[in-house]
Amino acid sequence: MLAVILFGVALPVSAAVKAPNGTVTDPLNLAPEVQAAYRHFYDLDYGTAQSLFEKIAAEHPTDPMAVDYVLNNAVFRELYRLDLLDTTLYVEDGFLSGKHPVVENRQATRQIQALYQRAVDLSNRRLAANPNDADALFARGFATSLETIYIGMVEKKYVTALHLASSSRKDDDAVLRMDPNYVDCYLIVGVHEYVLGSLTLPLKVLAGLVGIHGSKSRGFKDLEKVGQYGIVNSVSARTSLAIFLRREAQYPQAIDVIDGLARQYPHNFLFALEHANLLKDAGQGMSAIAAYRALLRLATAPGGYYPDPHLEMAYYGLGEAARGQRQIAQAAIAYESATMQPTASPLMKRRAHLAAGEMLDLLGRRAQAKQQYDAVLALGAESDQAERAAKFETSPYRGK
Repeated sequence: MLAVILFGVALPVSAAVKAPNGTVTDPLNLAPEVQAAYRHFYDLDYGTAQSLFEKIAAEHPTDPMAVDYVLNNAVFRELYRLDLLDTTLYVEDGFLSGKHPVVENRQATRQIQALYQRAVDLSNRRLAANPNDADALFARGFATSLETIYIGMVEKKYVTALHLASSSRKDDDAVLRMDPNYVDCYLIVGVHEYVLGSLTLPLKVLAGLVGIHGSKSRGFKDLEKVGQYGIVNSVSARTSLAIFLRREAQYPQAIDVIDGLARQYPHNFLFALEHANLLKDAGQGMSAIAAYRALLRLATAPGGYYPDPHLEMAYYGLGEAARGQRQIAQAAIAYESATMQPTASPLMKRRAHLAAGEMLDLLGRRAQAKQQYDAVLALGAESDQAERAAKFETSPYRGK
């Protein structure tokens, strides 16, 4: 959720145009070359998307939205590389409250920061000339939301991320006051509404005292609107909607949303993975196991159906589903398989080694279990997984 939390007189609104569905948007968003690049982006073919987006940015050197395309691709490419787009991490491991260090790529961070600053600078130049430039406001809010996601999920600077999320919401609110048909702005608004509406009663009271309010139902409506009519945020809105429906245990509805995305982007590994994750969370353990295995077969078949499949995510999900069905030996094999994938991040390896060790302890294979715990500790002592591994080094895991 963090990923996504994220005046009016004589001047013209800007160069925003109406899309065929009546939505107002930056005209560049409707360009065929932009749509083609986004197709590669949503297939997780980040390398091709980067080349195409960089070409667009070079052809539009003063347009902040063109920089946003490159920034968006850079942020999500790095999150995918780090296995941070695996939703099981947030559902089950307490990612925000626990110790789950991420091995940051400093070069990638510098690139993302430079792109973010470039997008903001270009937006500000246009806004200095015309404060009612809706496209520039949206571009700045879009860039800020991406920076929020990155520094929250990778750098763990949560306070800074919250301030940036508020800034992004402010820009989108300003656009919507000028034109409520600028539908892509409702993504940040909808996420904000849902998150605030999900607060516990004491936190809601505190938020209300400073004038901050939210509604889960309004959040759902906003996300549904963007999902249906958005130009650049439709997929993000539907993905957020599915995650929130999952949080509300509305699994059939979440599966419908994810399956719709998978039909639209059949080569997106994450959408197929999330279908299996939802089956698992819905209590359909055996169906989930079948879905994970089908995904792995397709991902490893000749021909490269998925451009860049991170098999460790599927193996880890399979381990979780098998564990839930008390198929302990199969779970151990799946977790161990996750640790052996060349794309597995240190975070994923810690999680999978720990889970494999727990399964091996349940199977009475103590020596092998300790090898898995040793592997966790070898990846660093400052993590929740390392603390558990150290505990199980001296006392076997008993299933609690």
